[in-house]
Amino acid sequence: MKHPTEKTTEADSFYDNLEQMSVSELLRNMNREDKTVPLAVEKAIPQIEALVEAIATKLNSGGRLFYIGAGTSGRLGIVDASECPPTYGIEQGIVIGLIAGGDKAIRKAVEFAEDDELQAWKDLKKYRINSKDVVIGIAASGSTPYVIGGLKKCNENNIVTGGISCNAGSLLAQTARYPVEVVVGPEFVTGSTRMKSGTAQKLVLNMISTSVMIKLGRVKGNKMVDMQLSNNKLVDRGTNMIARNLNIDYELAKDLLLKNGSVRKAIEKYKTGLK
Repeated sequence: MKHPTEKTTEADSFYDNLEQMSVSELLRNMNREDKTVPLAVEKAIPQIEALVEAIATKLNSGGRLFYIGAGTSGRLGIVDASECPPTYGIEQGIVIGLIAGGDKAIRKAVEFAEDDELQAWKDLKKYRINSKDVVIGIAASGSTPYVIGGLKKCNENNIVTGGISCNAGSLLAQTARYPVEVVVGPEFVTGSTRMKSGTAQKLVLNMISTSVMIKLGRVKGNKMVDMQLSNNKLVDRGTNMIARNLNIDYELAKDLLLKNGSVRKAIEKYKTGLK
């Protein structure tokens, strides 16, 4: 039975005797639990919407977006931040992910790093954090000291704060100005928040960064017109986008892309008669 004060992310799994299950049973039961995650995210869309609107406003005014977290949550924030420049062509340093324990914690757990309530603010100050910026704390439990401490200091300094957690009424939700609560319930393996909670956080981060980039004008129609041409696959994708948009052959489109450096610039130059 769940204790009245117990976090749902730490509650006992709906499944037991996992070691006695066949591989098929394990996979099907995990998949059954995973199917509930998008429904939990759906319930949080109004909260996500409010946070996205706040972020877009700040970034449109020259601000930046920071993610802070520990363990899986911190790594997810770093992944999302690192994907924004190549996908949407924004400058490095506009979306920044920070993890308790520093960069070495990306690959290997750093013991007790998440328990330091003062460290996140120290990490943020290295980037000259200011009131133009937004800081989102990510913590499945909603109680990670590194995250809570960082958001408290941001609030004191008039910096917009958001929070992504997987427990209702958590300290993180109470601290963040724009809380997002995605309550996914007990994990398949009790307390293993890298599973459903991690999936929920990844979905929410995808929704936030994608929506913000669209609102910043980094998507035209449904195309990533500012993506970086960092490999042959992306050059080919960009070439096809230009060819279809301008109704020209592939080779001309590729030449335009390579000369101009982006899909957007290539299309704009061609339409003005400058090739």
